[in-house]
Amino acid sequence: MRIVLVGPPGAGKGTQAAFLAKNLGIPHISTGDLFRANISQGTELGKQAKAYMDAGNLVPDEVTIGMAKDRMEQPDAANGFLLDGFPRNVSQAEALDEMLEAEEMKLDAVLDLEVPEDEVVKRIAGRRICRNDSSHVFHVTYKQPKSEGVCDVCGGELYQRDDDSEDTVRKRLEVYHTQTEPIIDYYKSQGLVVTISALGKVEEVTERAMGALPRP
Repeated sequence: MRIVLVGPPGAGKGTQAAFLAKNLGIPHISTGDLFRANISQGTELGKQAKAYMDAGNLVPDEVTIGMAKDRMEQPDAANGFLLDGFPRNVSQAEALDEMLEAEEMKLDAVLDLEVPEDEVVKRIAGRRICRNDSSHVFHVTYKQPKSEGVCDVCGGELYQRDDDSEDTVRKRLEVYHTQTEPIIDYYKSQGLVVTISALGKVEEVTERAMGALPRP
């Protein structure tokens, strides 16, 4: 099964992608992982991406598309994949269609995780990270520490990252609405979009998604 996962920041795409990929027995291919892998391995595409990133510029579509193409051609993706963070805009969606068509393949579904904007802001702006270990994550509403501002695990100070502030979250949402949301209409015209609510417990959302996906 070949799936594209879309949704606003804070929709839980990374978490759902990992669970869905495991349940479906296909690799989870995320843009972040692609960039990290190519840069750490020193590939030509990785070097190009790093040059743009070091200069504070956006990585051009052709570099991202090239990385995605290389990854989708790996043996473990022969029977399907779950794309998370790619395509990010309509140009990338068109390029993906061309890639798949050249291999006589097609997407099975585009899973759209739907979350109200106020909930997105609440989820992200409420996060607090431990200064000692960024894997220790708490939330002012959903996962409160025993002592305010103190990590339950190591006693480190909890803080709000700059990119988790409400203003920054709302700017990220604007970018999503402008650049990424149009791919939903693009794929709707192909009858591929499956929209589910991303509210509730992680396992409830996964169950909802599995039930909504077309059967192979």
